[in-house]
Amino acid sequence: MKKLLAGWMIACCISFLLSGWAFAEEEGKVISLQQEAEQQLQKELGAFEITANQRELAKTNEAGYSVLDAGRGNPNWINTQARYAFTRFSDFATRECELDMSQGSMAGHARREGIGERFDAAMDPENATDAFLIAGVDYCVNALGLDKDTLLKELADAVIGDYYPSPSRCLPCTEIILNDYLQSTLYRGADLAGETMVFPTEGGSAAMVYIFEALSHNRLLNPGDQIAIATPIFTPYMQIPSVKNYGLVSVDVSSSQEENWDIAEAELVKLEDPAVKAFFLVNPSNPASHALSEKTLERLKRVVEKNPDLIILTDDVYGTFSEDFCSVYSVLPYNTILVYSFSKLYGVTGWRVGLIAMNESNVCDRLLSELPPEDQAFLRDEYSIVTAEPENMLFLDRVVADSRSIGLYHTSGLSTPSQVFMALMSLTHLVNAEDDPYIRLANETVRARYTALMNALELPADDSAQNAQYYTLVDVLTIAGNRYGADYAGWLRTSRTEIDFLNDLAAKKGVVLMYGPGFSAPEGTVRISLANLYAEDYTEIARRLFELLDDYYAEYEAETGLDEAA
Repeated sequence: MKKLLAGWMIACCISFLLSGWAFAEEEGKVISLQQEAEQQLQKELGAFEITANQRELAKTNEAGYSVLDAGRGNPNWINTQARYAFTRFSDFATRECELDMSQGSMAGHARREGIGERFDAAMDPENATDAFLIAGVDYCVNALGLDKDTLLKELADAVIGDYYPSPSRCLPCTEIILNDYLQSTLYRGADLAGETMVFPTEGGSAAMVYIFEALSHNRLLNPGDQIAIATPIFTPYMQIPSVKNYGLVSVDVSSSQEENWDIAEAELVKLEDPAVKAFFLVNPSNPASHALSEKTLERLKRVVEKNPDLIILTDDVYGTFSEDFCSVYSVLPYNTILVYSFSKLYGVTGWRVGLIAMNESNVCDRLLSELPPEDQAFLRDEYSIVTAEPENMLFLDRVVADSRSIGLYHTSGLSTPSQVFMALMSLTHLVNAEDDPYIRLANETVRARYTALMNALELPADDSAQNAQYYTLVDVLTIAGNRYGADYAGWLRTSRTEIDFLNDLAAKKGVVLMYGPGFSAPEGTVRISLANLYAEDYTEIARRLFELLDDYYAEYEAETGLDEAA
């Protein structure tokens, strides 16, 4: 009874919050980011609470079906090549340390002199993992111009983890490798690797926390400033605790299914207002899973011409799943801060590895130089404890310093073994950049699952180049109407809430999906992840969903007397 009462209270609170959110939009009220973050926090908490409750309900579902949980975005695949290479190179580096000094379980440090020759002698080209490491090192030397001994010494020390990251922001050879990977996968031909700075972070979430904190601390975003948010969006980004203290004002820049989840020109016009200081988006989006079209990218360029101080934050974690993807950073490098994570493509969410990338010439550094004298004096005092020339400290280096409260700047930076792992994942692509079999297989995997789901739901598939197909948003009422007609869909709308439907789907049929409005998606939608189940499972999800709609239809017939009339 206590669980039922608690569930009823949660549902009532969520219903109240959602209705209040809709009213505020209808009235056109300005909502501060603090208010919005609190509302979105409750809304997203409700979505995850709903999903957590569904998982419990699904375990003992009435039909006795096996649980099919398509609510998770974590992929059910991993990249093995980078993992085998990491283990193999760690073994090589450990033996290098023993060459320096070996007493029991104690060893010294790897030596630079001759390490390239020793690497060549240790690697067996007939072994697949060794052959990849050989190819990766050759690529770094021949294509990237790195010195072999310098590269191997950096990677050996880093994989062992026997030194603090130096420089704190990114290891030098590793930064070149990561830049080459970003250019190959995200920039669609734009040559930006040589002018881009990288800061590896503990995943994309940490990157966002660091960026927001540094923008606020450095007076680039101040209370009362407007920040535009591209919706629907993965709203946990709005749950960053400190965001609620910034006193910013949110401007909604929405996409819609009618626009194929692209951003309409009328929405982008909002960004032309100089009062809008920053624009935050996920590209391809979550949950709609669509990349911005070339038309929208061109419109963004015109927006920046009218609002040249606009700071754009783009999270491109799903970029490799979209055909011919083009990052906002590649067309607007001066204005854009790029966030990327290896988590989804390579199955490394538990590793927490991502990065921030910025151009050497960027709007943030210019805006820092134009701050009022009192703000510049404040920041000069803040950063003087870590540099003799704080006024010349780049914004991205300030992000690094702020990530450790400035005072621990000298011990900041992502763990060096994690940086090596990122370099190895990058090299699995770079040595096959013309036709990467792993990325091709990942894309084919989600595409096959998406196709199976759409076919089973009897919905038209969206095979446009912009559709990453990592997630999909499905309108349950549309499916109901297609199956039994508009009258039944209308009855379902009034007799069941989205939460009722999701709970019934879990409790009766063992299927777990995500609540679409929890991502600011339209009412009536559910998010289905194509990442964590197999193709046949998505066909089964559709079958069970139809089975539940059939059960509802029997109730509809009984209530409306259709069965008697028949």
